[in-house]
Amino acid sequence: MTRFVHDEFAKDYLEELLKPYGEVKSSSKISGEIKEIDVLFTPSAQQTSNLEVLGLLGRFAEFPAILEPFRNAASGDEICDCIQKLLEVKALLRRDAKANKTRLNESDIPKLWVLSPTASPALLSSFNVNQKSEWLPGVYFLGDALRTAIVAIHQLPQTPETLWLRILGRGNVQSQAIVELSALPLNHPYKQATLELVYNLRENLRINQNLESDDRELIMRLEPLYQQDRERAKLEGKQEGKRLVVENLLQVRFGSLDKELQAIIEPVLALLPEEFTPLLMQLSREELIARFGRH
Repeated sequence: MTRFVHDEFAKDYLEELLKPYGEVKSSSKISGEIKEIDVLFTPSAQQTSNLEVLGLLGRFAEFPAILEPFRNAASGDEICDCIQKLLEVKALLRRDAKANKTRLNESDIPKLWVLSPTASPALLSSFNVNQKSEWLPGVYFLGDALRTAIVAIHQLPQTPETLWLRILGRGNVQSQAIVELSALPLNHPYKQATLELVYNLRENLRINQNLESDDRELIMRLEPLYQQDRERAKLEGKQEGKRLVVENLLQVRFGSLDKELQAIIEPVLALLPEEFTPLLMQLSREELIARFGRH
């Protein structure tokens, strides 16, 4: 079923984003009747990485968190099941603290974040939710004692702060987030890893026969992006190969690459191999630096 494919993508995706900041357990089993938590996150004791890069998701990860992403809109019963998982985790922590004769701090109890692509007014009303001024629209909190929030992804503002959550949306919300993801700088710490997970999702969906319209549109939206990314990777591979040829030729002729020789590599790479090879083999060190060095 495609829902299983999306569930696995969501778990892998959240684990990839959160693992630099603490311990991530996906499909974590809890006692009693066997239940699985999709993602259980425990932040590192000494948090040194910049959580702000994850925007709203980073705020969720400031404290222990249970993340329950849904491909389809979470129903009332499904949200109740998530709350039950949270309460069982809390009970387990209390038992452990009692057995170890330690105090369980409120901050050690995870908060539950139900990530739903959509949430109807009727559903939100049934949980008597409230919004908090210090949080973005689309984040709805239950009573404080329940330590739970429902995140209606389709209501999140279209800003960089919400990008990493909107990737888990549906339809146009997810498609727009993927466009924004592809426009991030190449050196962004999560761009390439996330794209690879999205491309893997695309491949897993393609082998399914009965796709929903959202999934077919997602595959179509990803196709040109995937081809463009692969072409760029090929070009980068070719350029890296050219660089190795230039470096090897210079090392063979002159023994080592000092700063002056390193400085001419980029200008040399602007030429085709059939153009720069004879020059590197025939010109002296001084002639090469005079021709390609910065002035």
